[in-house]
Amino acid sequence: MLRSYIAFDIETTGLDPAENEIIEIGALKVRDGKVAERFIEFIRPLSPISPAITSLTGITDEMVAGARNRSGVVSDFLEFCEDDVLIGHNVIFDYSFIKYSAVKEGLAFEKMGIDTLKIAKKVHADMESKSLGSLCAHYHIKNKAAHRAYHDALATAKLYQTLAHYFEDIDPKLFKPVQLTYKVRQPQPATAKQLTLLENLIRRKGIQPEWNTDTLTRSEASRIIDRLLKG
Repeated sequence: MLRSYIAFDIETTGLDPAENEIIEIGALKVRDGKVAERFIEFIRPLSPISPAITSLTGITDEMVAGARNRSGVVSDFLEFCEDDVLIGHNVIFDYSFIKYSAVKEGLAFEKMGIDTLKIAKKVHADMESKSLGSLCAHYHIKNKAAHRAYHDALATAKLYQTLAHYFEDIDPKLFKPVQLTYKVRQPQPATAKQLTLLENLIRRKGIQPEWNTDTLTRSEASRIIDRLLKG
């Protein structure tokens, strides 16, 4: 069993890193089997949070209104991770969003990881659901706030330790960290029409832009325009 690692989880506005946004990152740095540091931070998205996501996570537009944008939070999270192995439940999902964001900021994020979902699929093939909630219920692991990033990360760390306790000696290869891989698709840059509309909206509303027009993608520009038109 690893004694030092990062367990992490994110909350997002959807399932596609290129089209949706991270709204919360939660992580714990484990040293010698104990929590040494925590990372808990909201990210202010470019577009409003949908009612469906608020219903699932409890995160509202008001809660993220004063948060930093993606650039600063992701940069700090990458520093927090250092050279540690990442542990997550369906870890490639969370990794894909962080990786996409890192690439957008010109930062490297190549990590080794362990997926508790992958382990559960092998050792609990008979269980109908291998969701984090179902596995926590099975092992009586308390999660005070499911679908909030830090609490899910903490529950994942406890699940990893439990699974390793029962099954690592039986199938040690299953618990070995592997290289996490996610290929970031080249996003389409914002169109000239979108940039002109943004300039007009900025001028009309008298606001200071928080984005870089040189790196703004078509989908990001669309979300910002939608937010400004509704605001």
